[in-house]
Amino acid sequence: MTGPDRVVAEARSWIGTPYLHQASTKGAGTDCLGLLRGIWRALQGVEPEPVPPYTADWAEPDHREVLLEAAARLLLRKPDGAADRGDVLVFRMRTGSIAKHLGIQSQTGAEPRFIHAYTDHGVVESPLSQPWERRIAARFAFPKGA
Repeated sequence: MTGPDRVVAEARSWIGTPYLHQASTKGAGTDCLGLLRGIWRALQGVEPEPVPPYTADWAEPDHREVLLEAAARLLLRKPDGAADRGDVLVFRMRTGSIAKHLGIQSQTGAEPRFIHAYTDHGVVESPLSQPWERRIAARFAFPKGA
């Protein structure tokens, strides 16, 4: 299985996990960051750095791009528009706001899809529709070895 296939297979194995803020346990509860952390642990091993506690409005008061900064440190930045299965997608939920949602691209082509942990829904696979696509702030790939 290729790296992207392993990423997508691991992400899909989390589908149905309930949404739980700050959690990262497959089957028990996770948020979008916890989903990414769980995939990292499954594919890369130990998490590379501790995640401090965070609130739902994290980093908004300071308008700091905490999520994008961490992704740039730990993942491989991809050019805009270079969509591949297994990509880590970082979203801005509103224009002009900080990036604070994550997902894994599970399918490209005519009907792109992504897997994410979403409030009140848990981990789901959703169409990467135009409204979602417009919110993508950056794309990243897992380091080689994933």
